[in-house]
Amino acid sequence: MKTNMIDKQQIAKYSLGQIIKHSKFDYRGVIFDVDAEFSGTEEWYENVAKSRPPKDKPWYHIMVDDSDTTTYVAERHLQIEDDLSAIQHPFLHVYFEAFKHGRYSLFTKQSQ
Repeated sequence: MKTNMIDKQQIAKYSLGQIIKHSKFDYRGVIFDVDAEFSGTEEWYENVAKSRPPKDKPWYHIMVDDSDTTTYVAERHLQIEDDLSAIQHPFLHVYFEAFKHGRYSLFTKQSQ
């Protein structure tokens, strides 16, 4: 079941534009989308999510720092990043309009 953006932010531990760190694979990134629960395919889950994180908890779409890669990560594998410097990713400008005080801000309707 998909939820609207307000619902996503209310149930998710982390938020859009927040810099995070993957606790297992030790990379930094920025959250650019949140699913209230796992929304991938069963095949992807079986082949990629080897630790079998819960499907009924939030999952995050992450732009990986110093890469052109994005990842899909269960909430339990994320942690707050101490290094709040800007990340480098070629798609930042597609989702975010500014970086200030250690986080990215989404485009507003007025700025698009």
